Amino acid sequence: MKQRLPVVAGQMPQYNQSQNSSVSFSFGDPEPCLDNRLTSYIGVFADLNGIYAPPVSLNGLIKLLHVNAQHGPILYFKRNMILKWVKPSAIISRRTAGKFAFDYLWSGNGYLQIIKNRLGGVMKLRHLPALTMRYTKERGVYAQLRSDGSITRFKKGEVIQIKEYDPTQGIYGIPQYYGGIQSALLNEDATLFRRRYYKNGAHMGFIFSMADPNLATEDEDALKEAIKDSKGVGNFRSLFFNNRSGKTDADKAIKITPVGDISTKDEFERIKRITTNDMLSMHRAQEALSGQSSGDSAGFGNLDRITSAYYNNEVVPLQQDILQINDYLPRSAHIGFDVPAYSDLLNTPDEKD
Repeated sequence: MKQRLPVVAGQMPQYNQSQNSSVSFSFGDPEPCLDNRLTSYIGVFADLNGIYAPPVSLNGLIKLLHVNAQHGPILYFKRNMILKWVKPSAIISRRTAGKFAFDYLWSGNGYLQIIKNRLGGVMKLRHLPALTMRYTKERGVYAQLRSDGSITRFKKGEVIQIKEYDPTQGIYGIPQYYGGIQSALLNEDATLFRRRYYKNGAHMGFIFSMADPNLATEDEDALKEAIKDSKGVGNFRSLFFNNRSGKTDADKAIKITPVGDISTKDEFERIKRITTNDMLSMHRAQEALSGQSSGDSAGFGNLDRITSAYYNNEVVPLQQDILQINDYLPRSAHIGFDVPAYSDLLNTPDEKD
């Protein structure tokens, strides 16, 4: 008689046996993976303090930066490309410009505080973290949420906000990659599942079946212990079965049936490749430049031409977004970017072998 018993994670189950019964032991259900952390568009509403809440969870977008090996690094790469040609300025330091640009990329919003001298002239621009900045019901007035629960309100016109356009509301911006969040989460889920799959070792590897009614009890116990001891970190668990009736399908005394061949039964590599392509698309990133690889290309191509095309089609528009801060500054305080000598590269014929 076959008996199935509950299993405690990390332990081998106990079993009962009689001389004329079949003996087996098996395992319970696999442990669930981490729950999905989804962001949802909840709209923009003002609280009792007259402060508008962002339409999406900014904390969720921050956590998303570490979701996998592609999403966060691509955003850092785009920030570096923006800063690569920034002109040094006494109004805004390179460090401040980097923080501002990165906030704009991950949240769709960038904030700067205008610091003025005693004469009312612009002395410098100070970075304000997008994570804590909010717009108030008072026109042109922004507030900053403090970790102690207090709120700092700025004067009207003291804060510059640059935001992505959201057609549903005009208070906060939404990052351009927002539509690809599900692919980023699926990429993470696949990695976490594979890590747990190997780490806990509690997955079926093979069924070791016998049909020997004359097998000595001590020999049977020795076989069970040998199979049990083979389990470890990165290994599969297996199942031992002895049919004491002596009957098998193929009249074999010993039969080994593999059931845990993950190389053919799961789609880990396919999921990783598809989601990586999705993330490259949602960021409009060139894999040859950003250190990412979808695995679909044999080589990287002409890097000079790729760099030129990426600069013209992606970096320049981002720099133009950053330059919107000049609309709030006097001409003497305007910032700018150098222009690299890329104009001739797009007209350069491809190199032939």
